[in-house]
Amino acid sequence: MKWEKKEISSETVKEISAKYGCDLLTASILVRRGFCTGDAIRFFLEDDLSSLRNPFLLDGMEDAVERILAAKDEGEKVLVFGDGDVDGITGTALLANYLKSIGMDVTWRIPTGDESYGLSLPAVEEFSTKDGTLIITVDCGISRFGEIKRAAELSVDVIVTDHHEPQDELPEALVIINPKLKDSTYPFRDLSGCGVAFKLVCALRFAQNSELYGQQICLLNTRPVNDAWIIEIAKMRNLMVIDTLIETIVPGMVSISGTRLPSFLEGQQILVWDAPLQKQTFAKLFGKGVEVGMMDIAPQIGNEIKQVAGLGLLRIKELSKIAKYADKELSELDVFVNLFTSYARLKEKNALDANGENADIQLAALGTIADVMPLLDENRIIVRRGIEALGKKARDGLSELLYKLELSGRSFDTKDISWKLCPVINAARRMGCAKTAADLFFEKDPVKREKIAAELTAMNESRRTLEEETWALVDSMAYKNFSAYGENLTIVFSDKINKGVTGLMAQRAAKQFNVPAIAISMGDEIHTGSIRSARGYNVCSLLEQCSDLFIDSGGHKAAGGFSMVIKNWEPFLERLKSTADTIEFEKEQGEEALIIDAELPHDYLSPDILKLTDKFEPYGKGNEPLVFMSNKLTVKEINFIGKPEQKHVKMTLDAGKYKWPALYWESAERVTNKEFGVNEKIDIVFNLNRNYYRGNETPQMIILDLKKSEAK
Repeated sequence: MKWEKKEISSETVKEISAKYGCDLLTASILVRRGFCTGDAIRFFLEDDLSSLRNPFLLDGMEDAVERILAAKDEGEKVLVFGDGDVDGITGTALLANYLKSIGMDVTWRIPTGDESYGLSLPAVEEFSTKDGTLIITVDCGISRFGEIKRAAELSVDVIVTDHHEPQDELPEALVIINPKLKDSTYPFRDLSGCGVAFKLVCALRFAQNSELYGQQICLLNTRPVNDAWIIEIAKMRNLMVIDTLIETIVPGMVSISGTRLPSFLEGQQILVWDAPLQKQTFAKLFGKGVEVGMMDIAPQIGNEIKQVAGLGLLRIKELSKIAKYADKELSELDVFVNLFTSYARLKEKNALDANGENADIQLAALGTIADVMPLLDENRIIVRRGIEALGKKARDGLSELLYKLELSGRSFDTKDISWKLCPVINAARRMGCAKTAADLFFEKDPVKREKIAAELTAMNESRRTLEEETWALVDSMAYKNFSAYGENLTIVFSDKINKGVTGLMAQRAAKQFNVPAIAISMGDEIHTGSIRSARGYNVCSLLEQCSDLFIDSGGHKAAGGFSMVIKNWEPFLERLKSTADTIEFEKEQGEEALIIDAELPHDYLSPDILKLTDKFEPYGKGNEPLVFMSNKLTVKEINFIGKPEQKHVKMTLDAGKYKWPALYWESAERVTNKEFGVNEKIDIVFNLNRNYYRGNETPQMIILDLKKSEAK
């Protein structure tokens, strides 16, 4: 295995270290990972909720908020319909519980039993018979054309909140909120389904708690330039800049009516920083007879943000966190906009129920991790703050589940959530009882929640057994079809495959054969399948090529699902043969390489180095755990571990001042072959983490590869 450490510019590292106030080691890792812009770096070095992107940047958000608040005012019945996986369940619970908390008449529903993915005709029609008038989907809906059309026929409005890849044509919903829409201007497209629901709740909270909701205001500033003055104005709505105006005026050369100012400012509330100075400037430019109604916002902001009280905008720019991460030089108006936005968000936060917000972000973190969203941009803040809140005070439902899983009372990370917590929640769907998992987040009785948590852990054990039994059934078919489809694809299918484990079977086959894999549960009338990707192939391409054969389909680049009537089964198999021939994979790089983030001298190998790894948390897709290299460590002790066969090695490595416990998986044979041994010096590539045992926490190395040190 090759070891690769990318060469980087020391000057670039020093510049980033100086500009963003981080140490040189952190800066070098950021550069090696390609995070060199302020916008990217901000989400690694900051974790304040104020850094989350404005939810109203999502297309359709204000329309959705208006429709929901109208339903609240009119006492309408609302249905929140979500998907049955972790992402959908958490998003459904987050949104439905919030709507209930503001007094709305809300019911919720997710597919359960043999129901297919997504909004269904029976759900729409049944809701209509109960005088329901508004359906809000969560983590689904973007492909439900017929169901949404039927809702319209029944005078039921549908708001779609989703994050799956949309087709070229969109359903005729009242509003669609999806960061992946073709013309979306939202800066980050990889929110989870629950993340989109979280954004909707944030927007609703703003609408409910801020007097600024729906109001247009203008922030005005003047500044001298040569013999003239620049008047710059930002028109804002819901803390978004929706228009700007910049006029350069020479004193006494033009009347105010000869500028664009009157039409731009007409009917607007005008806020300024230091009103006496601004009025003085206007008098100089247009004469003392010109009166422009201005409100000085500086005293109010200074009361909330003490460090800016009494300062001018240029001085505030030097202190601004947002300015620090800007990739262009900010004007005084930019500083004013950012300052006003921070002030408004701070006021909003002070008016909120912090416990409710913390409970919501816990669910958003779960949905993001469970759906394997890239842990970049604002997903990093959602997950980091969600895990932090989960550790301090887990919300109802999660508290009971963490206790059952022996995760209570200790710190944990994304791996704990994705490997231990999420599978238990998902097990309910795989066993046809998704509603049981959802009930956990709606149940008010703690005794009943404990019972549900116990049921879920039992279901997960049953799921594990079912998974192994099913794989034993289809293993040979996967091998056979791997060859049959030109080693570009494999497929397994049987009426003995439980619909709930098709995703697990497809994932297992994709991993084993390193090609896209399909697993299908064959029913009496309908076949239901899952597809998983490998080697960078976009499975949405395959789904699109077969879309005319499906009842419905959808997914992400890496994973998807579909269903079809039996009569389309043989045509589907035929179509796959031609489709498999067209599959192209991302170009492979030859021998697998370990990409090293930093080389650590012995002096750096102290427990304090974990502060660095913590800084880059959370780890996951798009941000893999840091990989380090160190040379000439002395092996002090070797022990073999593992059951039933001792395949693994536990070592103690001497790094000078500190001795480190280290695990090296599947490496016992290397010891017996005398590739390394006690008292020998070795060079290693490794991750760092914490080991928890009987309530004690100790740092440890996870060795990825090693070799004997060269004698010098």
